[in-house]
Amino acid sequence: MDFGLSDEQKMIVDTVRNFVEKEIYPFESEVEATGVVRKEVSDEIKKKTIDLGFYACNFPSEVGGAGLNHLEFALVERELGRASMALNHFFGRPQNILMACTDDQRERYLFPAVRGEKMDALAMTEPDAGSDVRGMKCSAYRDGGDWLLNGVKHFISGADHADFVIVFVATGEDQTLKGPKKRITAFLVDRGTQGFTIRDGYKSVSHRGYNNMILEFDNCRLSNEQVLGEVDGGFEVMNTWLYATRITVATMSVGRARRCFEYALNYSAERKQFGKSIGKFQGVSFQLADMITEIDAADLLTLSSAWKLDQGMNANREIASAKLYASEMLARVTDATLQIHGGMGLMNDYPIERFWRDARVERIWDGTSEIQKHIISRELLRPLGS
Repeated sequence: MDFGLSDEQKMIVDTVRNFVEKEIYPFESEVEATGVVRKEVSDEIKKKTIDLGFYACNFPSEVGGAGLNHLEFALVERELGRASMALNHFFGRPQNILMACTDDQRERYLFPAVRGEKMDALAMTEPDAGSDVRGMKCSAYRDGGDWLLNGVKHFISGADHADFVIVFVATGEDQTLKGPKKRITAFLVDRGTQGFTIRDGYKSVSHRGYNNMILEFDNCRLSNEQVLGEVDGGFEVMNTWLYATRITVATMSVGRARRCFEYALNYSAERKQFGKSIGKFQGVSFQLADMITEIDAADLLTLSSAWKLDQGMNANREIASAKLYASEMLARVTDATLQIHGGMGLMNDYPIERFWRDARVERIWDGTSEIQKHIISRELLRPLGS
């Protein structure tokens, strides 16, 4: 692995960093205060992203995307991680699971999503099924040539802006030696479909304006053409396209940690106590040393896992390690930055308290820290027959 960035990769980093600072930072305080992204703001961010050539940059060029590889896309996400989630959502990165679209689905869902004409959301989590995907109760059954979908999904990010939702539901059950095992299928469901309701979710302390929604399905009728992938093939679709989303959490955690660290570093140099800057005191300076070491370690761990994917190598363990370490690192960095700022760190004069609150969810979504540890240990033990 080459630890240096190419000129093109440096240009990607600089371009996205400049965009974030110029087009997103100015609206962060407004979103934090109101919990709302004004439509004219979201439309402008989307338009400028398209003009920049970065919309759907995680998609290959043959379908209209920018064709970035995993490492390059990780660099983009790292810079976007510095900004408000509610605002960077409109920097358009559709779910790459849409690459599983076939035939008419490509014209109806894939291409409009890549062009920015439609937005998507991904729905797996349920009130009684989070990490346990096979425990989902949301189900679909055959009714003639169609499907009838029933159940509830919650914690669905981006559904308030979505034109369609990629929904994973149970479509059958197999009896195994370990007990019943549900078969899972993915469906493409359009907003406005009869029997499909999107309503406000819960108020979260993390990422204000980036709303979680509740999806309700009541005999929602879907055609067979809305099955994404194969019937009962939901896990294959997940395993092919979704596991790399954990890299996104890791890279965005690194980006946010670096922005937070900059506040800690500058404040340590400027704030004076007992006649000298607080950075001169070992209690603060050692915290700065620990913070930057952890940030760099998380950065390298994350980029190396993306690089392995680009080499066609199995990186499941490395991705889980990156997500685990980077999200836990962000919690420590934001907490230390708040401590260095003292009482002012809790005031909204600085964005520190926001970084601190926002950091908490990173250890939960896209697989909790405990799930990542399970993945890591499983990958270690399986070759030994355990």
